[in-house]
Amino acid sequence: MKKRIAIFASGSGSNAQKIMEYFKKHQDAEIAIVLTNNSEAYVLQRADNFEIPSHIFDKHEFYKTDDIVKLLKNLQINLVVLAGFLWLIPDNLLNSKHLTQQ
Repeated sequence: MKKRIAIFASGSGSNAQKIMEYFKKHQDAEIAIVLTNNSEAYVLQRADNFEIPSHIFDKHEFYKTDDIVKLLKNLQINLVVLAGFLWLIPDNLLNSKHLTQQ
């Protein structure tokens, strides 16, 4: 079964782009979404160039709600990649039993 990847990035997204390029050529996994805490981040343009959906969030949504965990669950994310994302990952995401396990 194809793995579904979520990429978290905060800036230009050069690392995220390399990951997107790799999985565009290799069909064993796909980038399902790019998430960022920076509405000005160039990674959003890079995701758009690859026709990958994106989501912008703030500190409240990331740290005080389960919205990100729910989003990842709804997208059936198997893997999370931090590509230049500098915030500490909250416990609710680290300990989530909601993400698919395969």
